[in-house]
Amino acid sequence: MRKGILITLLSAIAGGLTAYAVVKCMDSDHIVSVDTRAEGAMFRTVNLMQDNWPDFTYAAESAVDAVVYVKVTSTQTMQQAPSSIFDYFFGFPQGGGAPQQRERVGSGSGVIIREDGYIVTNNHVIDDATKIEVTLNNNQTYPATLVGTDPATDIALLKIDATGLPSIPFGDSDKLRLGEWVIAIGSPYDLRSTITAGIVSAKGRSMPNYSGEYKIESFIQTDAAVNPGNSGGALVDRAGNLVGINTAIYSRTGSYSGYSFAVPVNIVKKIAYD
Repeated sequence: MRKGILITLLSAIAGGLTAYAVVKCMDSDHIVSVDTRAEGAMFRTVNLMQDNWPDFTYAAESAVDAVVYVKVTSTQTMQQAPSSIFDYFFGFPQGGGAPQQRERVGSGSGVIIREDGYIVTNNHVIDDATKIEVTLNNNQTYPATLVGTDPATDIALLKIDATGLPSIPFGDSDKLRLGEWVIAIGSPYDLRSTITAGIVSAKGRSMPNYSGEYKIESFIQTDAAVNPGNSGGALVDRAGNLVGINTAIYSRTGSYSGYSFAVPVNIVKKIAYD
């Protein structure tokens, strides 16, 4: 009788300790693996780590200071109608008066890739610019010089005269997985330092450039909200690494419709260093 009671008591204690260990394991950052196998079939192992759930606070806070606002001024020449008969007789063609210069201001985003002031953006953001200004997340503004452009990949490299700047480390875009969480950081509609989240929807997408030719064939497609002004901004993984430069959206309205595209950072890195 006493032996039976002792065995029952020991079994209860062992069960309690086992339950406590399982709960403790699930409360910590340990991996809980589920490996389901059936006769003649094998299913994927799923790692249900607690930190695999989407928490973007680290990535957002570590990357947002390295994404800048890019203000671009360009000059357009516009033909005016003749203001008087003198315009016509002094050499301006009929139906067209003296050419007028008009300034146009646009904006986009950029990413600091080196602490000594090198910034990556899109070529279409700074195309035909006569003046480029960069504003950091702390509202400091610097004039920027254009180091080089690559219209084929829609990448441009800027330089500002500053040191000790925050930068985003390069990730590896080849290792991105479908369904992986990413965040987009930029200045849509002049709303600076805006952060949106989504997943990698597809890889290796072909998209035409602005002349309608298919030149880039490896876009990262995401469903992170991207709008005009996000161009040149950062696509960042959950670890805070730069994995792409946001470049385009697919939309019939000109605003975000669920599809956004980024140039993979492995291409960006090569173009920038070249």
